[in-house]
Amino acid sequence: MINLTHNQNSSQLVISHQAQSLQGNITIPGDKSISHRALMLGAIASGETIIKGLLLGEDPRSTAKCFQAMGAKISELNSEEVRVIGVGEKGLQEPFDVLDAGNSGTTMRLMLGLLAAQSGKFFSVTGDDSLKTRPMSRVIKPLQEMGAIIYGRNNHQNAPLAVVGQNLKPIHYHSPIASAQVKSCILLAGLMSEGKTTVTEPALSRDHSERMLHAFGGKLEIDQDTNSVTIEGGTPLQGQTVIVPGDISSAAFWLVAGAITPDSELTITNVGINPTRTGILEALEMMGADITIINERETAGEPVADLQVKTSQLKACTLSGAIIPRLIDEIPILAVAACFAEGTTIIKDAEELRVKESDRLAVMALELGKMGAKITELPDGLEITGGNPLRGAEVDSYTDHRIAMSLAIAALNAKGNTTINRAEAISISYPTFVDTLKEIFN
Repeated sequence: MINLTHNQNSSQLVISHQAQSLQGNITIPGDKSISHRALMLGAIASGETIIKGLLLGEDPRSTAKCFQAMGAKISELNSEEVRVIGVGEKGLQEPFDVLDAGNSGTTMRLMLGLLAAQSGKFFSVTGDDSLKTRPMSRVIKPLQEMGAIIYGRNNHQNAPLAVVGQNLKPIHYHSPIASAQVKSCILLAGLMSEGKTTVTEPALSRDHSERMLHAFGGKLEIDQDTNSVTIEGGTPLQGQTVIVPGDISSAAFWLVAGAITPDSELTITNVGINPTRTGILEALEMMGADITIINERETAGEPVADLQVKTSQLKACTLSGAIIPRLIDEIPILAVAACFAEGTTIIKDAEELRVKESDRLAVMALELGKMGAKITELPDGLEITGGNPLRGAEVDSYTDHRIAMSLAIAALNAKGNTTINRAEAISISYPTFVDTLKEIFN
């Protein structure tokens, strides 16, 4: 039995017995990363952008509200078709009030690159309590090298932030971390600077911004040998039609659920399989999961396929190095998979998870530990020994959507009742998650 209850301040998701099997076809929400970028580029392009399959989670809604406040015309959000009338790269207006990015680090970090280049204009940006604790210095520092003026709490590290738009200069930034948010922020600032701006990363991060900037008419050069991308400033963008594929980060929950739940077979349709995002498929393949990729195709420059998963006996593996940026958001659900794998799984080089919506390393170790998992928190990862039966427990999402959904998948295979507190966090990226869970639960 699965029950979601709400009270005045929070909600609880209760899963009261183990699943006997999971069966069905699943349609997942649109990709969150692509949804953000489609709204932003549509807002600063000339002409009209049509977005089909937009994710209707809270994070993209925050992006839409921010750009509406700066003059972009965005129709009512729905998954069928959203129309955006852009204002041009330098046409963002000073908002009447503070821009609120909600819980969305992508909204805040990418938007800062655009605001910093709006010469002579003033913007203030904030977010919820969680976002106010997340590090913004990783984008503020390179923007300041470009000539940006940005003020914030804790020596300009945290929101609320004040931005005084400037005429920025191009730079070559060597990022100390592989981060699509950092890279995208600088590329968007470089789009509105005269000359060429380059970002070099220590490893390849997701490339949705590069693909979409190119589709909107941006001029980019990509050097895969050095993990570098260069954008030529001063090139106007033109509105496009964007078809958003399903989010592989959302598909990951069902891939693991299907693999660890007895007698299960699930088909997840229309999943984006961008090579910079398929680390989850490679990791599960290393663990012996029975996953088949079918009906491969391309939609609006992004590779798409259907994924079939069947129950299998997983085995432990070690995940570290270059694969980590390609599955960073999927590590919480991979930790659940590791609980059901034979042997000890080690995850390293994932310290980035400490500055997400929660400290995901600490939280997953604590909450899965409550359920009986043999899990040890490492400075930069987790060590998980599988084969210890999980038991129901009262656990907490820490208002982190990926934590909440990962714990729900663990609960499907735990003996007894599991109560997940603050389960409303799920709506940030996957508002229909609980409904889908009920549909496939047997």
